[in-house]
Amino acid sequence: MEQRQVKITTEFIKLDALLKFEGLAGTGGEAKERIQDGEVLVNGETCTMRGRKIRPGDTVSLDGVILKVV
Repeated sequence: MEQRQVKITTEFIKLDALLKFEGLAGTGGEAKERIQDGEVLVNGETCTMRGRKIRPGDTVSLDGVILKVV
């Protein structure tokens, strides 16, 4: 498993935008589809809400990559 830290300078980032920003989804449509298919874990639980607000302290997992938001 690869672990990465992602620093955000705002209060939150939406889940689909985070996946695109980190290159785990090539397009917004791909991010939406992968989230809806239940492939993404937020804080260890399946998340199907693409607009979920990800804040510092949250972790997002997809394809063996764990993103830790700081």
